[in-house]
Amino acid sequence: MQHKDQAPQAVLAISFFERYLTVWVGLCILAGIALGQLAPSLFKAIGSLEVARVNLPVGLLIWVMIIPMLVKIDFGALHQVRQHLRGIGVTLFINWLVKPFSMAFLGWLFIRQLFADWLPADQIDSYIAGLILLAAAPCTAMVFVWSRLTSGDPYFTLSQVALNDVIMVFAFAPLVALLLGVSSITVPWDTLLTSVLLYIVLPVLLAQWLRRRWLARGQDCFDQALARIQPWSMAALLLTLVLLFAFQGEAILAQPLVIALLAVPILIQVLFNSALAYWLNRVVGEKHSVACPSALIGASNFFELAVAAAISLFGFHSGAALATVVGVLIEVPVMLLVVRVVNRSRDWYQAGCGH
Repeated sequence: MQHKDQAPQAVLAISFFERYLTVWVGLCILAGIALGQLAPSLFKAIGSLEVARVNLPVGLLIWVMIIPMLVKIDFGALHQVRQHLRGIGVTLFINWLVKPFSMAFLGWLFIRQLFADWLPADQIDSYIAGLILLAAAPCTAMVFVWSRLTSGDPYFTLSQVALNDVIMVFAFAPLVALLLGVSSITVPWDTLLTSVLLYIVLPVLLAQWLRRRWLARGQDCFDQALARIQPWSMAALLLTLVLLFAFQGEAILAQPLVIALLAVPILIQVLFNSALAYWLNRVVGEKHSVACPSALIGASNFFELAVAAAISLFGFHSGAALATVVGVLIEVPVMLLVVRVVNRSRDWYQAGCGH
């Protein structure tokens, strides 16, 4: 079918706005901190608009943020998984058996041990929880961008994202609960399951309904609709960051070093997991066009979901929310670095796997 051929190509290159996402995030940080200091009563009122611990303005923003990305996913591509079983196996191994656990370890090592003296003691657990939430959510949409920049196999990229999303519906809550428990952080199951329902299950169902409706009108209609709603996702993300930093402003002004310290385990985790996935694909003999998206999805995160879950579980003012936002801050420049490395090492890769 035509739409299955074209869906992975929906994003042909990284846009100007996406390329400089770190700049926009930095501006939102400054704007949020400034607005929080200038109009504290306004943001206190926004923070009070909650139902069952879900902040309504942020909940709406998160849906606007996530749904355009989920519309791109074609779950009909799952049958293509069998065409690249070795690459899919590496991806699943990294995403579900390495990345969350390595991040939990790095969080314990850096946040609880090495950096503890420079961080507020009452937020240590919350920072670690945010890092775990970030690592437990594999990238959904931006991986299409990274894959395209490395000439990655579009069918493999689509099938691995679709499979990861299916697994995430069932595995995200148990995995997060397990790792938080191992880290001695108590999270109520009802809140975690509510987050999964609100920020994974329902958005997936709505996004797939929209996808089928638009595709029924033709590929051109689908492409046009996707192009219209795509900017909403980034706008909602940036507005959410303004709100977050309006609430986090006092803590950040008191300890500006926090962001840099939180970035260390995230950076190490990205570089470690991308390198491991890339190397494992070479060992098992996968093509370079498969190894690249496998390494990239192993390194990047579904940070929109992580931000949503952190806010829902721990609140605006929490260290968990701040930690997930730091993931957003460094995502683009680090992933562009990974893209450059895998592109420049193509000859080395192919010499070792026989392709």
